[in-house]
Amino acid sequence: MNVKSKNLRSAFAGFLTGSVNGLFGGGGGMVAVPVLKNILGYDEKRSHATAILVIAPVCAVSALVYILNGSFRADVVIPAAIGAAAGGYIGARLLNFLPATVVKIVFIAVMLTAGVRMLF
Repeated sequence: MNVKSKNLRSAFAGFLTGSVNGLFGGGGGMVAVPVLKNILGYDEKRSHATAILVIAPVCAVSALVYILNGSFRADVVIPAAIGAAAGGYIGARLLNFLPATVVKIVFIAVMLTAGVRMLF
């Protein structure tokens, strides 16, 4: 894949991820991981790690928009952010130790669970 093609694919992946994250207030990682694997050819672990790095600025921009619109409650956000930071640290550390197959299975289970919960 030449540099121009890879840059266009990367820009498309970013646009798609950002759009989903902004529209739904999250979930960009659910899009980013398969896009990074299937469109950009990253392996399983690299896709997950890169998705986190892609999602961080996307979440910051989306959060700013929600903050400016007053669409949050500090009494919920602060404890949730502390828990999310702790969970993010533990998850990132686990990514280094878990086999790629386990990471893939857990990711699929989370996506399926989220999809089924949305149906009901």
